Amino acid sequence: MSADHSGTGTDEGRPLAWLPIRPEEIEGLPDGLEYAYWNGEPDFPTDPARCVFYCVPYLKGTTVSLRPLPLMPKVKVVQALTAGVDDLLPALSLLPPGARLCSARGLHDASTAELALALVLASLRDVPGFVRAQDAQEWRQGFRPALADSSVLIVGYGSIGSAVEDRLVPFECARVVRVARSSRMTARGPVHSVADLPALLPDADVVILVTPLTEETRGMADAEFLARMKDGALLVNVARGGIVDTKALLRELENGRLRAALDVTDPEPLPPGHPLWSAPGTLITPHVGGPSSAFAPRAKALLRDQLARFVRDEPLRNVVTSEA
Repeated sequence: MSADHSGTGTDEGRPLAWLPIRPEEIEGLPDGLEYAYWNGEPDFPTDPARCVFYCVPYLKGTTVSLRPLPLMPKVKVVQALTAGVDDLLPALSLLPPGARLCSARGLHDASTAELALALVLASLRDVPGFVRAQDAQEWRQGFRPALADSSVLIVGYGSIGSAVEDRLVPFECARVVRVARSSRMTARGPVHSVADLPALLPDADVVILVTPLTEETRGMADAEFLARMKDGALLVNVARGGIVDTKALLRELENGRLRAALDVTDPEPLPPGHPLWSAPGTLITPHVGGPSSAFAPRAKALLRDQLARFVRDEPLRNVVTSEA
């Protein structure tokens, strides 16, 4: 049986998958499914009641992503294209019994780790200041901190955290300290538990947040967390804005004790006039850790593999939860 890439919805007898990437652009999709393209447009491509595999549109917002779910009583898999699925968790009650929610763990490792490193280097070496000086046609020399000989603390040592360390290796850091929910040993050395953070924070020159947003991590970087960071330390957040207490961070930034490089904020998008925009020592990027040229080939590979597993009734990757 050959796969139908038309997306016309004419084959009523074949299980239907909705994809936010045009099926004809993904080589090697498995036979046995009908494929329809939907990337958040107002009109649905087929009757959503027939959909059994729903891949959520990327960067279209929670409202768009959740819109078809109440109309999908037969859906068996909801596949995200993000590593974090905190925005989709409220939809679990909309899923039929046995449906599985899958993350895209691994998809954004390279791109997010690249951005984390870029934010660290740009902040330490004051690239934003040089850009402003260029705009003013001013030659501003002086010493800036280097990543070399610095101590870096990675909070959230999963696949992205490991990818961040991969990119730190050539930069001659004095040490890289790893923190995850629970302690373990890796080939690179120990991973500390979150309970060790109070003792680890005072020694870190750079703290990189890459932990998922959960009820346990929401507000993790609060006033007490930030107060334990050393004077002049840099906080980098490429995870989720809700992990940081924005008001507490603003106090530390405005008094000049800490610096920050933030790809994510709370609130997000950051509205015009918000004090974070103008906080001293702060570099902000608009949640662009994932969207890069690395996204498309990795997203296609993930979908090809997950759909093949689904057709063969094999275990899926990155199952976050299932509705029993």
